[in-house]
Amino acid sequence: MAQAELEKQLKAEALDVSLPGRQRTQGGLHPVSLTLERIEAIFGSMGFDVAQGPEIETDWFNFTALNTPEDHPARSMHDTFYVEGGTEAAPNLLRTHTSPMQIRYAVQHVKKHRALIDAGGAMPEIRVIAPGRTYRVDSDATHSPMFHQCEGLWIGENVSFKDLKFVFTDFCRTFFESDDLVLRFRPSFFPFTEPSAEIDIQFQTGPLAGRWLEVAGSGQVHPERGAQHGTRS
Repeated sequence: MAQAELEKQLKAEALDVSLPGRQRTQGGLHPVSLTLERIEAIFGSMGFDVAQGPEIETDWFNFTALNTPEDHPARSMHDTFYVEGGTEAAPNLLRTHTSPMQIRYAVQHVKKHRALIDAGGAMPEIRVIAPGRTYRVDSDATHSPMFHQCEGLWIGENVSFKDLKFVFTDFCRTFFESDDLVLRFRPSFFPFTEPSAEIDIQFQTGPLAGRWLEVAGSGQVHPERGAQHGTRS
């Protein structure tokens, strides 16, 4: 009886080794990675370099160098993740935006071309984007503590706000593959730009047709950041 039961169980659990194996589906890059690659490719075609930098930043690069006042709400624990290291006067934190890379890149750019500048030559333009992860103490239906950002910086002798409008409009129409895309620039305020503007895109079709979606902040580089001509977005 026991032997018959065992044989019955073995037959039921038999493995047909002649069956073809189950193939695993091919994986792919995360949508965020694909989006960043597309952004870098489009700006690269316009002559922009790509800058990468630390996600653990100093207070100076993240706030002070960007004209953020000492009493600005963004510095409080309610908006910023502070981490171990640094000092009480100059704490370390998880960067709240990728704007610190504008300062870091500009500093390195000047050092790189110091000999040319000292010899009386003109410093080459700065044209760079800084994509990457950023962090804020913010979590609700439309926000997460970690998100991705992409900053752009263009500093040159004759660069103005009209260049910003042209580049960003051309980027959006290329990225969204629509030459009919409508953008608007609304006056706003940021400590590190003057003048500043929010950028909106208009819904062209569907139930939200005619309404606007805010997609970016922008402005001309503030002169107190050490650059006389430039735009960022």
